Amino acid sequence: MPEPVPFDVRLLDVGDGHRLHVEQVGRPDGIPAVFLHGGPGSGCRPGQRELFAPSRYRAVLFDQRGAGRSLAEERLAANTTADLIADIERIREALEIERWLVVGGSWGATLALAYAEAHPERVTGMALRAVFLGTRAELDWAFIDGPKRLRPDLFADFMAGLPESERDDPLPAYWTRILDPDPAVHGPAAWRWHDTERVLSEAAPARQRLVAPPAGGGLPASPFFEAHYFRNDCFLAPDQLLAGTTRLAGIPGIIVQGRYDLLCPPATSFALAAAWRGAEVRIVEAAGHAMTEPGITPALRSAIDELADLSFGVGARSAAWA
Repeated sequence: MPEPVPFDVRLLDVGDGHRLHVEQVGRPDGIPAVFLHGGPGSGCRPGQRELFAPSRYRAVLFDQRGAGRSLAEERLAANTTADLIADIERIREALEIERWLVVGGSWGATLALAYAEAHPERVTGMALRAVFLGTRAELDWAFIDGPKRLRPDLFADFMAGLPESERDDPLPAYWTRILDPDPAVHGPAAWRWHDTERVLSEAAPARQRLVAPPAGGGLPASPFFEAHYFRNDCFLAPDQLLAGTTRLAGIPGIIVQGRYDLLCPPATSFALAAAWRGAEVRIVEAAGHAMTEPGITPALRSAIDELADLSFGVGARSAAWA
């Protein structure tokens, strides 16, 4: 099957020196849905368009502030969760969409929840993957406690990127290094963070240990965004997303969760479902964190279709969606 091609691509000026790459895939009169990418900072990829059947959906994908093909005078300036929520609303209004299905995984699930809790009247349903609630406790598990217990060799490689004096609290130490203006400081730290996260994202990674970064070329973008967001608690109040689930009443949700996700373990998804009436968790056995893990994409695609049927009816046309 050929890869879906956008029928509309634009740069949307959202102010603060930011212009967002926005694309629409499928049919102009299709079921409206918005896809929120992970990271923060990873940007959208063409394969993510395939979550949405082009004969049925009007899917909106965009690169968040400073990420991917979006343009910025300074990519981390005016870049907070509140800014991203406001951007989603600007996109919705620019495209004249009344309500839409919200889809996101990992950081995309964080942003989906924050958006839906701020604008529940604009959300018909949510299909989430690998829930991350934006807390320091989750990050401590993902990068310290989990690897220390389950992948101690990888954890040793991760810690080796810091001098002994910075190892007592390694996550802030890494964030400080990644955001240091000196390339000799931020380059090695960014690569170690990026590669550690990559290994942890798969249940059976091809590479178990960190290796020397590639010579020359650019640096991965996501470590810089993640350091910026994580050192600021994702610009969320303590336990904001769980506390805000009361605003999701009446919004159906399906949470797709890999059984062996080390970065965003199942306990978080079940905690969210316990607080959010109307949500259910669907476990994908033998899968880890990444959307490319076996069974994750089909389960997410099925969740999107079920929520579309629930909200719009099987075979419903756009005339009924305004």
